[in-house]
Amino acid sequence: MNLAEKVAQMVVVRASGNLFDNQIRYPDWEPPTNKLKYWLQDLGVGGVIFVDGSAIDLATRIQQLQSWAKTPLLLAADIEEGVGQRFAGATWFPPPMAIAAIAQTNPKKAIEYAEIMGTITAQEAVAIGLNWVLAPVVDVNNNPGNPVINIRAFGETTELVGQLATAFIRGTQKYPVLTTAKHFPGHGDTTVDSHFELPVLPHSESRLAEIELPPFVEAIAAGVDSVMSAHLLIPAWDSELPATLSHKIVTGQLRQKLGFNGLVVTDALVMGAIANRYGLEEASVLAVEAGADILLMPLDAEVTINAVCNAVSQGRISESRIDESLQRIEQVKTKVYPTWQPGNEEGSENFSAPTYHLVDKLERPQAQETVTQILDDSLEVGGSYIPPQPSVKHLRNLVFVDDILNSTFLGNHTPAVALPKQFGYQLQIIDSNSELPEALTPNNLTLLQLFIRGSAFSQIASLTQASQDLIKKLLINGELQGLIIYGSQYTLKQFSCEMLSDIPYVFCYGQMPKAQAIALKLFFKNLQIYKYFSKI
Repeated sequence: MNLAEKVAQMVVVRASGNLFDNQIRYPDWEPPTNKLKYWLQDLGVGGVIFVDGSAIDLATRIQQLQSWAKTPLLLAADIEEGVGQRFAGATWFPPPMAIAAIAQTNPKKAIEYAEIMGTITAQEAVAIGLNWVLAPVVDVNNNPGNPVINIRAFGETTELVGQLATAFIRGTQKYPVLTTAKHFPGHGDTTVDSHFELPVLPHSESRLAEIELPPFVEAIAAGVDSVMSAHLLIPAWDSELPATLSHKIVTGQLRQKLGFNGLVVTDALVMGAIANRYGLEEASVLAVEAGADILLMPLDAEVTINAVCNAVSQGRISESRIDESLQRIEQVKTKVYPTWQPGNEEGSENFSAPTYHLVDKLERPQAQETVTQILDDSLEVGGSYIPPQPSVKHLRNLVFVDDILNSTFLGNHTPAVALPKQFGYQLQIIDSNSELPEALTPNNLTLLQLFIRGSAFSQIASLTQASQDLIKKLLINGELQGLIIYGSQYTLKQFSCEMLSDIPYVFCYGQMPKAQAIALKLFFKNLQIYKYFSKI
C-alpha cells in the first residue's frame, strides 16, 4: 500500500444500512451511493459503521459494500442492546442498566444474563455480516444527571460495571467479532452530552484510578479487542486537549500505564465536542498523533485521509506511526476474517455472510425468552390500583416520547398504542416539540405513558419542569389513572413517594414493543380488568 491507502485503512465511515439513496434518513452524515463507492473502491477506506435499516437489508447492503472494497471491511454498529436495537428483525435487549438492577438482588443471575446477551449479540451480528460490536459501555454512571450514558451503563458502581461488562465480553468470544470498551477513561460522571459540547471531568488522578479506570482494566484483562476514547477534557491528565486528541491520555495512560495493545478507536469525529472546536482536518491529525488507530465517522473521508497524509509529508507524523496502526488493523481483520491474509486484495465480497436462511438465525426462542426474563426481573410495580368507576366518561392514553419522528418503537400496531385502544382509551401523543395538553374535565381519566431515557443526540433524559407540572395537575384534579415509565429509572426517582403512593405505576427499562406488552399486561391485570385482556 502507498501512504494514502494505509491512512484510508484507518478510516471508518458512516453509511445507511438501507440499499437505496432515497432511504437515507440522515443525509448530513450518510453519503449517497456514488460517494460511498468512491471512498471504498478508489480510496480504500477500511471500514463502515451502520445505524439503521432492517437486519435483512443490512446483510444485503454489506455484500454490496464488500464487493467495492479493496480489502475486507471492518463492519461496525453501536449495538449495546443487541442487534435489534439498530436493525429491525433481530433481538433487542433491554438497556444494560436493567441487568444492573437485577444484580442488586441476584448477582449470579445478572452475570448470566450479561453473558447470554453478549453471546446472542455476537451470534446475530455475525449472521448479518457485522464483525465489530461497539460495546460494552464500561462507563460508571454515578451521576444521575448524565444525559448521554445514563441507562446505557452496566451500573452505578465500579465493581458492578466491571463484572457485567466482562461477562458480556466473555459471551461474545464464542464468535469472530470484535468488542469495544467505551468511553475511555469514563463518561459516567458528566452532565454534558459530548455530542453537543465538550464535557469536563474535573477529578484527581487518584479518583480516576478508583472509580473510572477499573472497568477498563478488567475489560482489557478479559480480552476486549478495542477501546473507544471519550470526547472529554480531563485537566488532571491534560489541561489542553480532550482525551480523543491527547497523546498524554491515549498513549500515556491507555497504552503505557494500562498496557493496552489492541485497537484504539476515536468516538465519532462528527460530534460537537470535537467538530465544533477543532474542525475535521486538525482533529484527524491530532487523533493520530494521540495514538488512535481508527478515525471513526469523519464527515468526509477524503478530507481526513489528505489531512493525515499532509501531516506525514510535513514531518508532523511519521509513516512508521501509520504502519503501527495498520499492523493492528490487519491483526484484528485476520481475527474476523480467518482465511484472509494481508496483501490479498482480491474477492472481498467472498467474505460476506450468506443470506440464505438468515431469518432462522435471528430472534431465536432462547433470545426472546432471555429478553422477557430480563424485562420481568427488572420490572418495578407500585401504587394503589382502583378499578375504573362506571361514572368515568372518557379514558385518555397520553403518550410522551422525546421525538415522535425518530421513534423506532411506536406505531399504530405497537402495544403502547394498540392495547389501551382495545379498552376504550383515546390516544394522544406528545413529544418535546409539542405543546402540553390541557387537563380533562371531571369524570375523565388519563393513562400516562412516558418514554424517557438518555441517549446520543437526545435533548431529553428526564422529565422537564413543564411535564412535572402537568403530572401534578392531573394528580390534583384526580385525573391520573396510572403511570407507566419506559426507560430511565432516574425519571421514576423524580416522583415523590407520596405522589407514587396515590396512583398505580409500572416502571420498565425497555422501550421496545415486547417491553410495552409486558408493562401494560401487568398494569391492566392489577387494574382488575385483566379478564378482558385475553380477548386481545
